[in-house]
Amino acid sequence: MALVSKLPSSSSSSSLTQFRKPLNPSLKPANSIHFTRTSCSASPFTEKHSVERYQRDKWVFKNQLDQNPPENHSNFSTRDYEIALQLPELKKLLHFLREKREKGGDGGSGKGGPGNVFLVGTGPGDPELLTLKALKVIQSADLLLYDRLVSNDVLDLVRPDARLLYVGKTAGYHSRTQEEIHELLLSFAEVGANVVRLKGGDPLVFGRGGEEMDFLQQQGIQVKVIPGITAASGIAAELGVPLTHRGVANSVRFLTGHSRKGGADPLFVAENAADPDSTLVVYMGLSTLPSLILKLIHHGLPPDTPAAAVERGTTPQQRILLAELKDLGDKIASEQLVSPTLIFIGRVVALSPLWPQSQASSSSSKKDSHLMGHV
Repeated sequence: MALVSKLPSSSSSSSLTQFRKPLNPSLKPANSIHFTRTSCSASPFTEKHSVERYQRDKWVFKNQLDQNPPENHSNFSTRDYEIALQLPELKKLLHFLREKREKGGDGGSGKGGPGNVFLVGTGPGDPELLTLKALKVIQSADLLLYDRLVSNDVLDLVRPDARLLYVGKTAGYHSRTQEEIHELLLSFAEVGANVVRLKGGDPLVFGRGGEEMDFLQQQGIQVKVIPGITAASGIAAELGVPLTHRGVANSVRFLTGHSRKGGADPLFVAENAADPDSTLVVYMGLSTLPSLILKLIHHGLPPDTPAAAVERGTTPQQRILLAELKDLGDKIASEQLVSPTLIFIGRVVALSPLWPQSQASSSSSKKDSHLMGHV
């Protein structure tokens, strides 16, 4: 059985099993949670403490949150407290779905098999890049578990009676561990619910979709993957950059910029990536980029290799920075790009119509970076 069905009742608050750590008694009431006021005009993506997210998921907090939560309280880690507030409502929903199934309210005899889990890619942010199949699944789901990089515009497409639950991760804050996400998916699928796991980009490209699929299939749950346009393809199209091009790049590599245990070095071996005939696309690479650039140059990639960094690509808040590889890290720091930012490195970047014309137009244009808005 999955973990949610093993949780204690809301009256038993002393122990919440392995689903979360014990509550810190010094934590303040829920209406003292620190919020950062965001809107679609400020950020197209869900934020861990945004008013929009709490209002969207307010069913799991019930009446614990004020309509207008205060903004002036000091920030603190809210993960354990949030989960404690969510557990009673998650259990109630699980119980309701189980009863509905047993009574045959699911349209069958009440003895059908488990529900389906859909791993759905929502693309890089622009809701118009959703596939028709993804839209259909999103609008038919009972429960949707969504990540931080699923845009607010995509979440607005969910039907009003469906339940949304935030399970996003960002540096220093995991609203749910990966194991907890596995158990949530399993718990609701076991009672016959159609569960959708919403992921930015494509669920099988740096989305840990393979881990979720493997876990659920081992438990006998059918998993269906709805591919999404991965950020590399969607944002490259926005830039007008062909990821491969005859005579310029004969391959493309998708790399993670994540480091081991939060260090400054990316996970992959830079010498294997320093190929002038390849296009490199680095996901989640802002924090380790300075180290990556040094290693790529050390292993033979020319310092003047064209490169681009794109923040919040395909959304109205998109920002594009173009620079030679040796200058890219400093330019990103100067312009204060933030996550999500995708990095492109390779000669194909110079094929973009946004790349400055160098020798013919200006001798100084090669040294300039160009920061621009949504194309």
